[in-house]
Amino acid sequence: MMRRQRGADHRLCTVAAAQGRVEQPDALFAALDDALQAVIGHKLFTILTYDGDSGEAARVYSNLPGPYPTGGRKRLAPGPWTEAVLDRGEAYIGRTRDDLRDVFSDHDLIASLGCESVLNMPVRWRGRTLGSLNLLHEAGWYGEDDVAACLPFAQLALPALLMTDRS
Repeated sequence: MMRRQRGADHRLCTVAAAQGRVEQPDALFAALDDALQAVIGHKLFTILTYDGDSGEAARVYSNLPGPYPTGGRKRLAPGPWTEAVLDRGEAYIGRTRDDLRDVFSDHDLIASLGCESVLNMPVRWRGRTLGSLNLLHEAGWYGEDDVAACLPFAQLALPALLMTDRS
């Protein structure tokens, strides 16, 4: 009898294995960056945490630390984006520069990096959005199929985001 091949994607396995490394959260965040670059693609990749009490987002990872350094914080204004991503836990896809202009105050900086589309993928725990993976690329890059591809990677970020709250 021939044993059936198991279909675990090696990129998901690499990210999961990174969770066990000592140098956290850097090992996990770098593994997510590499895996998502290969699976979906991005020019800019950041990870944010959200503080529901203060209404602030904090950048805990960036593949472009020059224009988008870690530690950057910003207050999030209530609106359709925060209602979808933070309140309902839905991914946001912006397909054009105009979409980004409508949502992000730093849209000019984003455009200067050659980015005109975005996928904001919430990381959720117990009905709350604790953070998001943010992938940005050229116009029209992201679609609904990328949401499904990104979801397991986003949820693998959860332990690091939970620990970031305590460190």
